[in-house]
Amino acid sequence: MTRTRPRISDRQRRALLLRRHLLSPSARATSVEQVAETLVGLHATEPATVFLSVAARMNGATPQAVERALYEDRGLVRMLCMRRTMFVVPKDLAPVVEASAARMVAARERAALAKVLAEQLGHDTRWLADVETEVAAALEELGEADATQIADAVPRLKEQITVSPGKPYETRPRISNKVLTVMAAEGRLRRGRPQGSWTSAKFRWTLAEPHPHLATDQARVELATRYLAAFGPAMLDDLKWWTGWNLTQTRTALAGTAAVEVDLDGATGYLLPDDPVLQEGEGDDSDTVVNLLPTLDLTAMGWRNRDWYLDPAHAPELFDHNGNICPTVWADGRIIGGWRQQDDRQIVTELLTSPAANPRVRAALAAEADRLSEFLGNVRVRPHVSTPLMHRLST
Repeated sequence: MTRTRPRISDRQRRALLLRRHLLSPSARATSVEQVAETLVGLHATEPATVFLSVAARMNGATPQAVERALYEDRGLVRMLCMRRTMFVVPKDLAPVVEASAARMVAARERAALAKVLAEQLGHDTRWLADVETEVAAALEELGEADATQIADAVPRLKEQITVSPGKPYETRPRISNKVLTVMAAEGRLRRGRPQGSWTSAKFRWTLAEPHPHLATDQARVELATRYLAAFGPAMLDDLKWWTGWNLTQTRTALAGTAAVEVDLDGATGYLLPDDPVLQEGEGDDSDTVVNLLPTLDLTAMGWRNRDWYLDPAHAPELFDHNGNICPTVWADGRIIGGWRQQDDRQIVTELLTSPAANPRVRAALAAEADRLSEFLGNVRVRPHVSTPLMHRLST
């Protein structure tokens, strides 16, 4: 007899998202580390995203609490990893992320740097290795330093390459940032506290503690398990996209999790075999939950297949041509619009869907905007994702 696959409705998925992604007020975290641990990691391409993702999910969050977790307690690690994207991950998960995703990214980054150095400056891999040794020695002495200070100590980092030659946007940067980025991708350096405010991307650099070495296949199974625990039910294509693995790697890792198949409105999804949602009903929609999530928030970017929480007709308003999403307004697990902070620090929104007319949604949105404004204080956050909706909100 063929066993019927459990069916998980879109409504169930949205209710699950609110709880597991700490978006419901009753589910909010009590620490920065808990947010990162629960959600596998936080998107960090824009430095402010880390802070705003925590603010949306933690009671009593402050920028100082996030800075303390990043730069004093060092319970979180900034890594170039899945999809060659910057994440902040829990320290105990960093070895898994390194072995399953970052190691592959680092190898590509090193190969690309070696190619540029050879073709434009005539330097071989031995030259690069010598420079990296000098960088490590300089940071051993300096403790923590920005790229300019490191280049003063290692003058060869001041050599320049040409980026986008012949284009109107051609630039001639120093090689310092590329060398430091490769060393960080390999886990040899870590980004410290940035210059300026917590929205700055001008990080200082310091030597990193080496991660325990894990086998790649073992680490992929662990990362897939963590992903399904936070983002399940998810499709095979979701896991493949989120991790940046190829299809064979994804299938092998998924098999190692012992995940069970579920029916997602005719599509095949996967859950961990002991996932409580398999025993749950449809859930309760009595409370209206509104969230203001930042650029590239991990929830908005957690799945490749997004129709169950985003109307496809609204995607062109919210995503740029590179597939990056702008700050979004959510109601009960659905994206209903976008938001932006104006120069006067007021939070403004544009809502795209019918739930926006609901007085309960409007009231919850106003309360959430007040909560976000309290977190931001006098800081001005400027998203770097340009979309039609963001353009309208800026005029």
